[in-house]
Amino acid sequence: MLATKRMNQPVHFPASRRTLLTLALVKAGLAGLSPARALAANSVSVDNVTGLYSVEVARVATPRSTREVSRQVSAWDGKVAVGGGRYSMGGQVAVRGGLHLDMRQMNGLVWLREAEAAVRVQAGMRWRDLQDHIDPLGLAVKTMQSYSNFTVGGSVSVNAHGRYVGHGPVGNSVRALQLVLADGSVVEASRTANADLFRAALGGYGAVGVITEVELDLAKNVRIERHVEEVALADYVRHFQQKVLADSRAILHNADLLPPEFNAPVCVSWLRADPHAPLTEPRALVPRGQRYGLEQNAIWAFTELPGGDSLRKSVHPLLTGKPVTKWLNHEASLDAAALEPRTRAMSTYVLQEYFVPQRHFQAFAREMAQVLRTRRVEALNVSIRHSPADHDSLMAWAHEDVFSFVLYYKQRTWRAAQEEVGRWTRELIDIVLRHEGRYYLPYQLHATQAQFEAAYPQAAQLRRVKRQYDPAGKFSNELWRRYL
Repeated sequence: MLATKRMNQPVHFPASRRTLLTLALVKAGLAGLSPARALAANSVSVDNVTGLYSVEVARVATPRSTREVSRQVSAWDGKVAVGGGRYSMGGQVAVRGGLHLDMRQMNGLVWLREAEAAVRVQAGMRWRDLQDHIDPLGLAVKTMQSYSNFTVGGSVSVNAHGRYVGHGPVGNSVRALQLVLADGSVVEASRTANADLFRAALGGYGAVGVITEVELDLAKNVRIERHVEEVALADYVRHFQQKVLADSRAILHNADLLPPEFNAPVCVSWLRADPHAPLTEPRALVPRGQRYGLEQNAIWAFTELPGGDSLRKSVHPLLTGKPVTKWLNHEASLDAAALEPRTRAMSTYVLQEYFVPQRHFQAFAREMAQVLRTRRVEALNVSIRHSPADHDSLMAWAHEDVFSFVLYYKQRTWRAAQEEVGRWTRELIDIVLRHEGRYYLPYQLHATQAQFEAAYPQAAQLRRVKRQYDPAGKFSNELWRRYL
């Protein structure tokens, strides 16, 4: 494994000479241009999954090793941003005029210890690739998003979460990180070594360094069975506490609020099944490369056809039509392609997320629904999950036990539509702040500076850590360029 350092023992790799860049600019006829004109003449567009808010960067690099990352960071004089699957939606993966590190080629397995239920991977590995390695051993990812397309490093950088009961964000399952710092040095960080960097990197969106390797706890792959129940909004918190959180068999849970009223949670829980229960889904993992035309057509119909809301309600209860028993790994290997539109030319599908303390659950849900109806938001659903308090991440979105409201909606692509989304998004942020909650940072950058500071007062501490390890501000992106 590549040599690393403790903070008092720096390790540097030899940097590439600036003359290489100069010669390249001369050859391209750009050496005499101003930076802005050079960027316009030779820029590369970095997109995200929504197709909104592309960022023009000066260069894209695709490293395959920590050594290459170190050399590229050392050799680049400007800003550096890091991207993986590019599912963040507001420029979090790139910075204008900077270097974009595309980590998706860093997808190797470093080591896998079956007896220890632990693994170490390069940060660009996708969860689906990791599942290929661990499923034959009867192991599963301990915590991840509902879909397997995201990179491990990207998930750690946004401190993502899924439907896992009682687990909280993915950072809770991270044992250690390898980071490349602004001077090109490489450091190991964990809860006991360089803990300030570890905390700043979990949910830090690349502010303090490039995550190049991630060490994770794993779990056992088990058979799970689905249980579906509709409850009243006023009864949901009690239902979750008594029938989900208190049930040792509960593995996954979410509840869907459907338009236009958003007031009747449809609870979907996956409970640990008998080890010998017959499987209704025999496949261990969702096959790669499937076509999802039926799902894509259904999503289009829900938002475009007259009576789409009624159609959405009539379809969802079909979940109760038959029992389902499958492997946890199969449910955890869902493909985000099932959510993709056929085209993003006129509209795109977008997420937002809000975290609300339990005591404000019902009040927030009702005020959120009122804004969505009044603003005529084309919402497909709001998915509810739960997280205990997060004590690891510096930029924690769960400062206490919270319920998350994941809003999935259709948005038109033209500027006027983007501006309208910004207006009602700021309304929702004001509501969640009044209810002592927070909004999630990987989405469109509609929040005001004051809203950001109110939601994340710990940003002041992140700034202090960044000044210590990145005093020149080399690591940036459109999120941090705006708010940090």
